[in-house]
Amino acid sequence: MVNLWVRRVLVLIPLVIGAIPPYGVLAQTPQLPPAQAAPKSAQIDRNGVLILIRSALIALDQANKTGNYTVLRDLGAPGFQANTAARLAEIFVAQRRDNIDLSGVAVLDPQLTVLPQIEPNGMLRMAGFFPSVPTQVNFDLLYAPVSGQWRLFGISVNLGQAAPTAPNAPSPGIEAKSVPTTKNSPPTAAGKPTPAPK
Repeated sequence: MVNLWVRRVLVLIPLVIGAIPPYGVLAQTPQLPPAQAAPKSAQIDRNGVLILIRSALIALDQANKTGNYTVLRDLGAPGFQANTAARLAEIFVAQRRDNIDLSGVAVLDPQLTVLPQIEPNGMLRMAGFFPSVPTQVNFDLLYAPVSGQWRLFGISVNLGQAAPTAPNAPSPGIEAKSVPTTKNSPPTAAGKPTPAPK
């Protein structure tokens, strides 16, 4: 029987990312009990969230830059460590080939699309993006509790187009109007009435 969590993550990641192929790995997931409960909000402070996200993504960035995935592997939970360093290198070969640079995550603040939550299987999940221009770093991370610490269990990272930002609202009392002009009349300032032709 295919694990429901694995199906959920494998289906969710392409939806979050869009048409961009995901780069990621998910450790072998233990079987979940048949009755599924809803995820619960995780009791973790902002600094803890930043440490978990940044340390995972910086470890991946350094592994991609050096081609050495042993530290990334060793930082993970036992289920993540089931992947060999060579297997992780295969999984992230496209990021290395494309020279993906994730170093900006060290200074940017992530925007979470999935707040830290404890999944029914006891794992911590969070997802979001780092809003950089012209591309943003999208991530989906899963952590397993190991000896009182959250250890990386699954990671999906890719680059996507930065979302467009809304224009600034006009100042109160000023209307921005488009006023048509003719060859013989000079353009008028927006907001001033133009005399009607007689």
